[in-house]
Amino acid sequence: MAQFRRVSGSVGLITLQNPPVNALSAAVRREIVDAVKRAISDSDVKAVVICGQNGKFCGGADIREFGKVMSGPSIIEIIHALEAGEKPVVAAVEGVALGGGLELALGCHYRIAHNQARLGLPEVTLGLLPAAGGSQRLPRLIGVPAALDLITTGRHVTAAEALKLGIVDQVTDQNTVDTALKFALSVVGQSLAGRRLSTCPCPGVSDLETFFEAAIHKVRQSAHGAIAPVACVQAVRAAATLPYTQGMAREKELMATLFTSGQARALQYAFFAERAVAKWSLPNGVRWDSSEPLPVRKAAVIGLGTMGRGITVALAQTGLPVIAVETQKKQMMEAKQTVWSMLTRGAQRRGVAPALNLVSYSQDLQAAAQADLVIEAVFEDMALKKKVFQQLSAVCKPSAMLCTNTSTLDIDQLASQTRNPEMVVGMHFFAPAHVMKLLEVVYGPRSSPRVIATAMQLGKKMGKVSVAVGNCWGFVGNRMLKPYKGQSLFLVEEGATPELVDRALEEFGFSMGIFRVSDLSGLDVGWKTRKEEGLTGPAVPSGQPARIRQGQRYSPLSDLLCEKGRFGQKTGQGWYQYDKPGGRVAKPDPWLHRFLEEYRAQHGLVTRRIDHQEVVERCLFSMINEGFRILDDGIASGPEDIDVIYVSGYGWPRHRGGPMFYASMVGLAKVLERLDYYHKAHPDVPHLQPCSLLRRLVASGSPPIHKWRDDIKKLRSHL
Repeated sequence: MAQFRRVSGSVGLITLQNPPVNALSAAVRREIVDAVKRAISDSDVKAVVICGQNGKFCGGADIREFGKVMSGPSIIEIIHALEAGEKPVVAAVEGVALGGGLELALGCHYRIAHNQARLGLPEVTLGLLPAAGGSQRLPRLIGVPAALDLITTGRHVTAAEALKLGIVDQVTDQNTVDTALKFALSVVGQSLAGRRLSTCPCPGVSDLETFFEAAIHKVRQSAHGAIAPVACVQAVRAAATLPYTQGMAREKELMATLFTSGQARALQYAFFAERAVAKWSLPNGVRWDSSEPLPVRKAAVIGLGTMGRGITVALAQTGLPVIAVETQKKQMMEAKQTVWSMLTRGAQRRGVAPALNLVSYSQDLQAAAQADLVIEAVFEDMALKKKVFQQLSAVCKPSAMLCTNTSTLDIDQLASQTRNPEMVVGMHFFAPAHVMKLLEVVYGPRSSPRVIATAMQLGKKMGKVSVAVGNCWGFVGNRMLKPYKGQSLFLVEEGATPELVDRALEEFGFSMGIFRVSDLSGLDVGWKTRKEEGLTGPAVPSGQPARIRQGQRYSPLSDLLCEKGRFGQKTGQGWYQYDKPGGRVAKPDPWLHRFLEEYRAQHGLVTRRIDHQEVVERCLFSMINEGFRILDDGIASGPEDIDVIYVSGYGWPRHRGGPMFYASMVGLAKVLERLDYYHKAHPDVPHLQPCSLLRRLVASGSPPIHKWRDDIKKLRSHL
């Protein structure tokens, strides 16, 4: 709805009313048109102010209307009517002015913003562009380079930055509507000729051709195959080189192409999937998301390695007092300095005071006795973690939540070491823990719904995308990563190079291929885990490294590199070579190529040509197949959970939606057919054998992704 009333004697106040963010639905647009007509026809109205109800200006178009037949007036019509009027129109921006909301504000003659407001054109994150004139007006207002940055990234800006850029005319810490009303009265009678952005020239850029060639190249490099950012550059180019009406026509043409694209569907699916992952029931039918979270007034972190430090920072940044416990004095002193630096840098970026006084340190586990929530972040060693949980159970109060940051280990085994197993839950952070968005909240069969709700709520406070998952080896993310990594190694054994595999995956949309990621993370991390799992045992009797372990094909290539001290970037050598230890630029390594040739000859492997299609299909379809097994096992409640985990934590390209969405786009029958093909060629690789759920879905006609739950078994934790 949009309410109109006359205030201050001669100002028409139009208030957008469509909670929670006053989105521009068809009903709202119709009422804005009516309100504008009333304001124009009322001779007593000398100026107009547009605001939003409940401290929010406008969150933009109503995304729920996407894909439906457009009804009612368009946002463009409304903006043109506002801009063309002879009475000054002022936007009173509180809360948010995003997408169509900012475009509406740009159609007004003036903009006043509250100092806590955020503004932006985030359409590119949905695979679209600002198509209500945003790509044409913003460059005319703030110049091409600044407009390109905002439109191609979709980033939000604060009111202070918006003022500096020239998006808003004034920022206030007072009542924004009152300020806007006074401002509107002060400009009555002034010429509006220079305030109609559609009639303003675009600020000049020297050598437009060279500028936009460079801009397109830069955006293509960072977009990793996403088409919307490139279309945004083309739309802004139209603003800089064409008259307004022709630029609008070009904007419309580009939008039409994007709107029907598979990438837009994928990005919009990802948008809704993030909201869907917070709403489902536990296997016993209890809804954890309707359970009351436990109060958390003080937290403790046990172990101050890389993960522990990041978790400490993430907790402190929410305003929660944190007791950081580390028994090793040297590690403690290093951690103090690192946490101090991380908190200080983070506060500077956000423009707030650092939460240094919220973190206290101790070498004694007894310091965690009064904590309401404890997160264990010691080394990934089951025996060590069991010992820590036994100690915590003895030290902590019975009402304390005991959480583990394990990435693969059995939550139930850790819970069994405590007096109150219902208070144990996994909180699997991703490195760096204070930066990465994803948090896997892992529940066991005895985990209390209130404990899960508390972990999920805490994750949200830390700015994480939290996903509740069942208990099994690797949970969702790392369990699916295992076949992905396995196939990449098998492909190299069969004749591919690490560069070829990485190039194929990067062309698909990953920012880094699997081998570059391994070098960045450190090959020794996985080596340690494989040792604990018994996969790196003695060689076969012939003296050669075994290629069959635990009954299935295994590649010892990573182990062999680790045995030679090649741990990746940290040592300057891994799958690639680097200029120095800690170097970042990966270069092909002639030594590695010779090593691979010798390895293949040693094992009687005949090198063959491998193309990009095989790389993508074997790496990704084996991962997707494991995703179907996870769904069948009830570890994830639906495909959205898997896709959110992979987009938020594992670098899956957002414009591909997620592995399960990608499978639905490719076609489940094709995924099944290719898996069957590769499994016949490699019968010693069980991960390539199509999952029974995938077969059932194909047999039932390959239903759309939102119908898959009908074929998924009742949820349960599975070990």
